[in-house]
Amino acid sequence: MEELVIRDADVVDGSGADSYRADVVVDGGRIVSIVKEAAAAGCQRPRARRELDAEGLVLSPGFIDMHAHSDLALLRDPDHSAKLAQGVTLEVVGQDGLSYAPVDDRTLAEVRRAITGWNGYGDDVDLDWRTVGEYLDRLDRGIAVNAAYLIPQGTVRAMAVGWEDRPATGAELDRMRRLVAEGLEQGAVGLSSGLTYTPGMYADDAELTELCRVVASYGGYYCPHHRSYGAGALEAYAEMVELTRKAGCPLHLAHATMNFGVNEGRAPELLALLDRALDAGADITLDSYPYTPGCTTLAALLPSWAGEGGPEGTLTRLADPATAERVRHDLEVTGSDGCHGVPVEWDTIEISGVTAPALADHVGRTVRESADARGEDPWTTARRLLVEDRLGTTILQHVGHEENVRAIMRHRAHTGGSDGILRGAKPHPRAYGTFPRYLGHYVREAGVLTLEECVAHLTARPAARLRLPDRGLVREGYRADLVLFDPDTVASGATFAEPRVLPAGIPYVLVDGRLAIEDGRRTDVLAGRAVRRTPV
Repeated sequence: MEELVIRDADVVDGSGADSYRADVVVDGGRIVSIVKEAAAAGCQRPRARRELDAEGLVLSPGFIDMHAHSDLALLRDPDHSAKLAQGVTLEVVGQDGLSYAPVDDRTLAEVRRAITGWNGYGDDVDLDWRTVGEYLDRLDRGIAVNAAYLIPQGTVRAMAVGWEDRPATGAELDRMRRLVAEGLEQGAVGLSSGLTYTPGMYADDAELTELCRVVASYGGYYCPHHRSYGAGALEAYAEMVELTRKAGCPLHLAHATMNFGVNEGRAPELLALLDRALDAGADITLDSYPYTPGCTTLAALLPSWAGEGGPEGTLTRLADPATAERVRHDLEVTGSDGCHGVPVEWDTIEISGVTAPALADHVGRTVRESADARGEDPWTTARRLLVEDRLGTTILQHVGHEENVRAIMRHRAHTGGSDGILRGAKPHPRAYGTFPRYLGHYVREAGVLTLEECVAHLTARPAARLRLPDRGLVREGYRADLVLFDPDTVASGATFAEPRVLPAGIPYVLVDGRLAIEDGRRTDVLAGRAVRRTPV
């Protein structure tokens, strides 16, 4: 007898087709049969050792978070309810060109410092891997949700070139090609870049094109955080479309937004650009989060020249008054490349987390508010935070536009991604609320998408991008990564004031056929594993 039958579910299968009522039988981590209500009326209903009454609930594939920063959280926090409680059963990590494999001892220390604000320093995790394959093997020991990995181009460049702003030599480019190929052979699904983060931003298009050619040869995809989301955003998107066209590489645009005042109302221009490329045969997808503010580190706003030499080089420059004044001018007057070419507006920069306990009173205030409370100018406050927190400060940027968010999420290439940073006293609520917010606010309340459309965006479409032949749909033979939610009550509980509140209306989540969330409570199941690239 099979393990589980989910009885009387309203199945939204991920394909975009209309829902239907059915009993779904799960055994051995897979969906073994689906008996629709009409068929069940004329025959004996399926039985199993356990029955789950799904009356009034929607059964859908588990949600795929196409842009996650859980690289260490998956190892640090076995509970991982921040994602599981949303119905997420697969995360894509290794984002924005900076992560923890492949590395050597030097690079690992540098990367840990550079992205402390994203993942913590990692001194509470045994970082006992160096290669992509070893990291994936570590995940295979058992994690809360499944995880796929993108090779981080900035980390690869740090290994081969260092943190210098210069072209790679021929030998260095050859080494980067080998590192990317090795990572793909070991199971990575593609390559990510952070082209407003050092050292990845020091790569020119010719270098990136060569790496993308390697990615394409293995059937992977390129996922850039491109060179600007502010001034020059459309040009930056066009650059990535053309680069991947030349390389013959599929493109997935990370956290695709049109932010800052210069881009208000301009999402249709971006979507027209993408439609022209898609109609010409390009393979393009994108992800977005259903909120207007963004989130990053305070150090990410700095001009690229200030990051040369790595984190210690940045701190040395900030400690020098004359050099720090140059940084201030680039930020406040010119518009640094780290701040997307837009002069920083300190009243839009909210401090969301610090690593140094002595700085905790800054959290929840904008930089300007914190500066006013101390009777100083905002740059003085920001500089102190950067130096005293050793670049570990995280921020929210209140620079988005609702009409752009809605237009982009309707697009045929759209998928969902949280871009969720789980560290900090007041993280962005997208870390805990992205997927229920899509279902509750944008489907039920705002009607921006139908339920069937939205589920397809969050399940089958990302599974297709990841080339996963047995995930993303409720189909016989597919993996039983499933979520049951109440369409009338599902909602994000996380807010900017209380960002760590779990969602409502998602009582059951199955990973590999096992209940990881049951009656709204986390079980002790650790059924997640590394999801490796499907060989071409």
